[in-house]
Amino acid sequence: MILAIDTSAGTSVALVSREGEVLAHWETGDTMRHAEVVGSAIARVLADSGTDAADVTLVAAGVGPGPFTGLRVGLAAAVAFATARDIPLLSTVSHDAIARGYFAGLGRESQASGLMVVTDARRKEVYWSVYSGLSDGIPARAQGPALAKPEELAKPEELEPVSGHSDSLVRIDAGSVSAADLALVALAEHAAGIVREFEPLYLRSPDVTFSAGPKRVVQ
Repeated sequence: MILAIDTSAGTSVALVSREGEVLAHWETGDTMRHAEVVGSAIARVLADSGTDAADVTLVAAGVGPGPFTGLRVGLAAAVAFATARDIPLLSTVSHDAIARGYFAGLGRESQASGLMVVTDARRKEVYWSVYSGLSDGIPARAQGPALAKPEELAKPEELEPVSGHSDSLVRIDAGSVSAADLALVALAEHAAGIVREFEPLYLRSPDVTFSAGPKRVVQ
């Protein structure tokens, strides 16, 4: 079984079988209490599915893009669980999970149009990625993830189609990331032999910076 954790937006945790069956899923859109809820969320999906922690053989972590403070909570929880169980930790781009959910919902029509995924980056900025479709359960990312001002992104009716598509590019402004979709992307990439570095996608420097040294005091 695979345990998936994402805190790039709200907090989402899911338990999915190796065959792709979603056994339990819990999420909240609260973007301020990741640390307070992620532990109980993990315990809840294990309890709801009747699964013991020893039965989990993979952990998937949503590496963003996401704001620094919230994102690192989910990454720390994923690392802690995988390390304690001595099992593989899979890195998955959070926007890929959103794209997977969209394209999977379209079924055979998933290649009809490209997709732009947009999420809140705070500081009056947004994260964005562009996708051209879904292949073997893996979203084909054409551009991004990247950071921009909202006014720098075109409106849906102004977007150019993705190469190879005749229709316009669809835009989704997502307020959450499904850990269940994250797990399904991670499983598909794992089966395809795709290995991503465990690298958080903050896409900008944190507010805290190293000191340049003690300040000179003038008396």
